[in-house]
Amino acid sequence: MSAASTPHDLVPPLRRNKDFTVFWLGQALSVLGGSVSLLALPLLVLHATGSIVQMGLVTVVSGATAIGTGVFAGYVVDRVDRRRLMIVCDLARAVLLGSVPLVWWLAGPQVWLLYVLTALAAVLKTLFDVAYVTAIPQLVRTQDLTAANGRLMGTFALGSLLGPVVAGFLTAGVGADWALALDGATFLVSAASLGWVRFTARPTGDGADKVVDEAGGGAVDGVAAKAGAGVLREMFVVGFRFLWGHPLLRPLTIQLTLLTFVTMGATDLLIYRVQHDLGRDAATLGYVIAVSGAGSVAAALSAGRLRRVLGFGTCWLASIAMIAVGVTVTGVSRSVPVIAALAAVFMFGITLGGICTMTLRQEVTPDHLLGRVTSAFWTVHNASGPVGAAVLTLLAARHGVPAVSLAGGALCLLILGGGLLTPLRGSRAGVAAAEPAAPDQEPAAGPSARA
Repeated sequence: MSAASTPHDLVPPLRRNKDFTVFWLGQALSVLGGSVSLLALPLLVLHATGSIVQMGLVTVVSGATAIGTGVFAGYVVDRVDRRRLMIVCDLARAVLLGSVPLVWWLAGPQVWLLYVLTALAAVLKTLFDVAYVTAIPQLVRTQDLTAANGRLMGTFALGSLLGPVVAGFLTAGVGADWALALDGATFLVSAASLGWVRFTARPTGDGADKVVDEAGGGAVDGVAAKAGAGVLREMFVVGFRFLWGHPLLRPLTIQLTLLTFVTMGATDLLIYRVQHDLGRDAATLGYVIAVSGAGSVAAALSAGRLRRVLGFGTCWLASIAMIAVGVTVTGVSRSVPVIAALAAVFMFGITLGGICTMTLRQEVTPDHLLGRVTSAFWTVHNASGPVGAAVLTLLAARHGVPAVSLAGGALCLLILGGGLLTPLRGSRAGVAAAEPAAPDQEPAAGPSARA
């Protein structure tokens, strides 16, 4: 089913929005299953090969494939029925994961299959995730976006906490291959729930059939743009140029790229600090991770109210400050309770910033560009993460976690200082104020968030 013809302004409030509730509950179970796979797949590789290098290679394949898929994912999402695309991705992932125990039973462990499965699953996940973000504005009112994103992010945080526990029990009881099959079953539930959801068309302006062309100083017809500039431009450059031409999204993309350089390696530093430097066992590390997850849940529950009261700019800059404090203290403290508490502060900042930035993109991006803008945004800022993780862990091995954590916290404070010099500082994320000044550009959907 494509987007319904029901006017977007007739969408009910979030508490009475049955379509969003069905979507939310279906994705809650899917997130739990995905969290099971995050542990079960590496364990399956480790059990089959006994090699930590092989286990790490699966992670590399997944990350590299996701970044590569991000180049064209938005192009695909903006040109197909998003609901159908998500259903196809769910069904394909269910088949892939469900095939693992069957192959293991018929032919024994086949490690090559896991690499193929990992790559295909990463492609499908990236396509689904981009479509997922672009679909939310078609399910809820513009003024409910932050609260809706908060619920979804809170569900993700809970799933991330419970998934590894469930995976551990399943792996011990029936094996990691059947744990993956369970994840496949959750994708079937997700696909079924999407079949019950009705999407509504977002309001568009007079330029709804056009794409932004910052280089040309206005807008050009989508078909002509494709013929004149090529498929590569349509796949990635259009989304990137929208980001770069937007007074809020441009500094936000730069800041988040720098921040991701620090944050992706922060978890590795935390694990190394607790287990190697302080000599604590895996149970203690699990306690620390669980407490940090509580920070994500708290941020998800409070993000909507914080953004309404404080505005986007204050929430975003505050999230950077919390990340800076969390990175620094978890790396220098020798007290496990203090480390756990500051890990929760770190995750609160990560989650609050993530909800606010996702909502901002949904508010200010025209619907026909939202897939490409989301894809470009993720591809650009996520590309710095693996590099940062490698640099931080290498430096930690040479100079120790405390020194690297202090440096990481200092870099976060520099990013915060830079943000104070940009339009982000006083932004209430008002849509009218946030739109690029191209005279022919389509206006953003919906009223201002806190103009």
